[in-house]
Amino acid sequence: MVVLVGAGCSATPHADPVALPELIRVDTSPSPLFSQVTAGPVRALIPDGWKTRAAGSDVAPRGGFVSSPRLRAWERMDGSTTGMTATWVDATEVGVPSDFYYLAARGPLMSGLTHSAKCHSERERVFLDHRPTFASGKSTSTGDFMARGEGTCDVHGRLTRWAYFVAAPGFGPIRELGIPSSGLYVVVAVMRDGAGVASTLSRLIRHTSFAGTSVPQLVQAASGRPTV
Repeated sequence: MVVLVGAGCSATPHADPVALPELIRVDTSPSPLFSQVTAGPVRALIPDGWKTRAAGSDVAPRGGFVSSPRLRAWERMDGSTTGMTATWVDATEVGVPSDFYYLAARGPLMSGLTHSAKCHSERERVFLDHRPTFASGKSTSTGDFMARGEGTCDVHGRLTRWAYFVAAPGFGPIRELGIPSSGLYVVVAVMRDGAGVASTLSRLIRHTSFAGTSVPQLVQAASGRPTV
């Protein structure tokens, strides 16, 4: 089964093909209980039955998708709602120095999960962390960052488990992979905690790819460690 979800208004017969809204494609996956989402150059697995929409907007030039049984609740990103986001930021559209993506990846992006009083970070693996020159780094710094983390949340008695992957390519080795114009990659997934959930979250992260380059391939290029 294939489902196409529009990311914007319907196209007219005379619309410029370049300006057509990107479609989200959801295919039945060979893997039981999962569907495959394709959003432009982003491809990932999601549990069957989740709703999906494009992540981009007029004010935030992001590509990719967000998916959840409750899309509106997922936007709060407080650890209480099941869902998944796999996005990238088009650095050619944002128009800020690449070093600023390092700051975003290193700090506030995951703070709702990693620094919340209701959430607990169990593990973080940093594969790249080269502080940019303007932030007291070396003059030859590549300004790149890459990390993978896991943890849990307890929001009003609702126990969830989360996992994330974040990367700012800077001028490092992962700049040559994935989406050439991307300044930032973010994959985060949250599910109700229980038996096998940690494994499922890891699977969702590992099966996410950007322009054909998977998260494990990005990690291996950065550190020589393929396991994520």
